[in-house]
Amino acid sequence: MPTGSNSRQRAAKDVVDVLNEISTLLHTGLDRTTLSLCVSLIENGVNPEALAAIIKELRREAEQTLGNVEAR
Repeated sequence: MPTGSNSRQRAAKDVVDVLNEISTLLHTGLDRTTLSLCVSLIENGVNPEALAAIIKELRREAEQTLGNVEAR
């Protein structure tokens, strides 16, 4: 691979490393893969606030579903 490509990949990995550390400190519950996907979505034009709202909604629905399954 060309050196420019390697440096871009290294820079992207460094960004994800920093975001993962921040995510861990803030107890977001997002893993490296999820963080990478979120960054990619935001870089491609997804509204960050809308993305955060969707993540919160999915978590709430997952908790409700899990609660319903456990109640059976």
